[in-house]
Amino acid sequence: MRIQVVHCHPLTDSFDHALYLAILKALREGGHTVTGTDLYREGFSPGMTEQERRAYMGNDYAPEHIGRYVEILKEIDGIVFCFPHWWLSMPAVLKGYFDRIWGPGTAFLYDAKGGNIKPNLQNVRFLGVVTSFGSPWWFVNLLARNPGRKVFKYAIELLCSPKLRTEWLAIYGMDKSTEEERAAFLEKVSNRFRVLPL
Repeated sequence: MRIQVVHCHPLTDSFDHALYLAILKALREGGHTVTGTDLYREGFSPGMTEQERRAYMGNDYAPEHIGRYVEILKEIDGIVFCFPHWWLSMPAVLKGYFDRIWGPGTAFLYDAKGGNIKPNLQNVRFLGVVTSFGSPWWFVNLLARNPGRKVFKYAIELLCSPKLRTEWLAIYGMDKSTEEERAAFLEKVSNRFRVLPL
């Protein structure tokens, strides 16, 4: 499969960056063609321009200077996101990636008359998320009800193929995690992406 791995963390010595490198390695060992997209290292600008916003509700929307991200999205069979959760949500740079790249004509088709959208990423058959939370599992899932997961489940996943396979791997309590816990999660991620459940 052709799989893109989208990473979003400002520090290359972070645990999230180590996860990103492990995912790339595991997928390649599994025989997949992999495109790594490191948003911070590539200098991706998250802010939608005035011109982009004015053109957004047309299916010919084409963000300037970052068309290659759109082309990759149209060509891949699967995509994996690797990022930390801050304030129970994805980092601003990753949110900007969705705002600017997953637009009309690419991720969905917009019906101006009815105001409806139609999913358009039929090529994406696998979507994975590898993420970290500073807070413990009970806080994220029981108290806060995991709003970050809901964004993927009720928005992003719905724009992909009806036969989409998903994988959600999260480590909780990063603020108090031990080296052993992080190593175990890293190994779990590597093993899972070396043999994808496709």
